[in-house]
Amino acid sequence: MGKATIPKTLQEVSRVRSTKHKSFKKNDRQRLKAPLGKEQIRRKKLDPHYVVGFIDGEGSFSVGIGKQREAKPGYELRAAFEIELRADDQEILERILVTIGCGRIYDLSYDRYGWYPHVKYKISNRKDLREYLFPLLDKYPLQAKKAEVYKLFREVVMLAENKEHLTDKGFEQIIKLREEMRKRGKKARTYYGNR
Repeated sequence: MGKATIPKTLQEVSRVRSTKHKSFKKNDRQRLKAPLGKEQIRRKKLDPHYVVGFIDGEGSFSVGIGKQREAKPGYELRAAFEIELRADDQEILERILVTIGCGRIYDLSYDRYGWYPHVKYKISNRKDLREYLFPLLDKYPLQAKKAEVYKLFREVVMLAENKEHLTDKGFEQIIKLREEMRKRGKKARTYYGNR
């Protein structure tokens, strides 16, 4: 099997990534740590306005739909809020987690690309999204175009919380909302299941 070639445009993008570090060697691989939750973090809370501004710049809302044989309708809905940064900025993610009150921080290794290690703050539990993140973002609204994405994301999560994703009509509505989210954000693979 031949080695895959990377298009020149992607090579150029990877050269200018701020996370690329020439002195990082493949041998420097570090063992990934267990995720951190609020019970392990003792940090000072941040001003909610700061957190919301940070989310406007660095946060992302995603809705994944994948095939799942064990699930009743044959697919699984995965909604998540995330912020990913270089590992040397982990303290700010810890303070954001403490301010919001839920979620986990995961260690990410990009050593195969020669990048600095990263950390990701993630909330994927729908109850946590509803009880912690949504009240914060409803009280202190996002100001950038991400505010539109948040409203769509919130609607998807609430449909799922009300079990409407288990009906054909609800599932189709979620697909439409997710497509609207994607029009306002990064491109991703689209799922078109056989229903």
